[in-house]
Formats: sequence, C-alpha cells, structure tokens
Amino acid sequence: MINIVEVGPRDGLQNEPTTLPTDVKVAYVEALSATGLKEIEAGAFVSPKAIPQLADSEDVFARIRRVQGVIYSALVPNEKGFVRAQGAGVEKIAIFTAASETFNRKNINATIAESIARFDPVVKLAKNARLPVRGYISTAFWCPFEGRIAPAAVVEVAKALIGLGVDELSIGDTIGKATPDETRELLEVLLPVSGMDRTAMHFHDTYGRALANCKASYDLGVRTFDSSAGGIGGCPYAPGASGNISTQALVDAFPGSGVDRIQLEAASSLLNTHLQPRRPVGL
Repeated sequence: MINIVEVGPRDGLQNEPTTLPTDVKVAYVEALSATGLKEIEAGAFVSPKAIPQLADSEDVFARIRRVQGVIYSALVPNEKGFVRAQGAGVEKIAIFTAASETFNRKNINATIAESIARFDPVVKLAKNARLPVRGYISTAFWCPFEGRIAPAAVVEVAKALIGLGVDELSIGDTIGKATPDETRELLEVLLPVSGMDRTAMHFHDTYGRALANCKASYDLGVRTFDSSAGGIGGCPYAPGASGNISTQALVDAFPGSGVDRIQLEAASSLLNTHLQPRRPVGL
C-alpha cells in the first residue's frame, strides 16, 4: 500500500511552454479528483512573473468541485503567497528549497539558509491556521550545476526544515539522474532523521530509473511518492529535467493504491489534448 501525491496540476503544468486555459485546469483537477487519489497539488501561489503558467491558481481553487477526503494542496513561497492560498481554501501548503546552493540561488534567488529563514513565518502562519506543511528539498541527488550532492548536505537541510515544524519532507531527484544505489545511500542516513512517516520521494524519469528508485525507497520503508498523471512535468530552472514518474506507473507497480486506473487515463487524456508534443530528452 502506498500513498500517492498527484503533482501534475502544479509540477506538471509549471514546465509547459504555454499557459493552459483555466477551464482546462479545473476540468483536469476534477478528473483527477474522481480517480481515488487522496492528495492533489492543484496550484502554486507564487509570483506570476516567476511561473506564469500557474498565475490563475486562485481561480482554479475557487472553481474546482472538491471531493470529500481529497486534500487540495499548493506551493507557497512566502507570507504574501500564504495569505492568497488561505483565502483560496488551500488545505495544505508546500514550501521549497534545495540541497544545492547554486540551484537554490537560480531557482528562488536565495541561499539555502536564507530560504529557510523566509519560510519560518510562513510555517508559523500555517500552524496557527492548522494547515499541514510539506517541505520540498530539490536536487537531493544531483544538481545540473554542482553535480553529485552529498547525502550529508540533504540531511542538514532536512534537519532545518524539521526544526521549522514541517509535517512532511519531499525529497526530489530534480534532474532524474539518481540510481537505486544512490537512493538507498541517501535514505539510509536520512530516514533516521526524518522518519519514514514524514518522508516522501519525488523522482523524475529523465533516465528511466524513477520506478526503480521508488522500489528501492519502498524497500527501505518509504510509502509516499509524488507523481504526475501521464508523467508530465519538469523544472524550468533545471536544464534537462524531464517529467515526473507517471502516476500510472506507480499504480501498476504497487497494487492497493486505491486509484482507479481507467479514471486516471481519462484525466491524462483530457489534459493531453491541450499539451504541446514533447521533444525527446537526450540521455
């Protein structure tokens, strides 16, 4: 049994070259809501200049028909974003930093320490509002600028986020270069700090190893995985990053997820008619 966090409406759409109409996003989230998924990251309350594809997240949250038992979460970078997210009825927020200093500077124009300091008031606001908080750690294995990231560096960032009070950590293989051996190496030192119940894994499938990495994580006790229906996604600040592991692949590999495969395909098909054809990623 695994827990799936569907990130297609956020991590999937933020890397699309064109902005999809709000109507399409609403229909996509509603189609995902009918699959049996228990958590859908439906948008991001960031600067429209930074991620114009998600500038209408408030409208999306206002218009979706919510299904009881499904958590609708969103990425929130700062206090201003939190106020917007809370007003839109977001049920869980996510903050984001990286294990690579260079990537963090390029992604959010801050050092890792500065980003942690920025998140402190956001987490406090969330706790006061009784909203759970997820903390993303990008480039936890490899960075497009710094190369291999030492597991010890990831552990230090995890400790800082846990110190802020985050409820969950999502450990990201941002450019999809991790191997199962590297996954095990990281988790063997991270899990004693983060705990299995608080740890989620976020693998991109650039080199076709995402599912193998999920299985390696599962063998060590991890049960929560991020994915996107149809495998869409990437990172606009990470050259070469391709899509997330597909939700379909997780459902097929781990029976008992509670997700309806037919409904999942319907959600993917609905979205695919509006997406531009993807160009192959060179390996």
